[in-house]
Amino acid sequence: MKKKRLTRCPVCGGDLVISEFRCPTCDITIKGSFHLDDFAKLSDEQLYFLKIFIKNRGNLSDVQKEIGISYPTAKARLEGVVRAMGFDEKKNTVDTLKILEKIEKGELTPEEAKEILKGKGNKE
Repeated sequence: MKKKRLTRCPVCGGDLVISEFRCPTCDITIKGSFHLDDFAKLSDEQLYFLKIFIKNRGNLSDVQKEIGISYPTAKARLEGVVRAMGFDEKKNTVDTLKILEKIEKGELTPEEAKEILKGKGNKE
């Protein structure tokens, strides 16, 4: 039975480290301290999105059509993957997911969101 991958400690939420690998063919065991790669930092939802993104060769329009989400949501999910993998270290990066949520709640108009994303607005 295939078990769900663990990337965080279920008790404290800390990063997990792999301490043992075993080959089922020859039964060799390798012990040590093996850290997870950047892809292990992604949630299952982010991994699914990344697979669809790669399948569609980076075309966000095709990704949004296949998953059934809006283009801004697809772009926001891509930004989430980028951040989760540690590529986006900009301190002034606008959180697009929060902006989309505010549009859905009626707290922002699409025009206000557009200005914020352009860096001209200050309503957040």
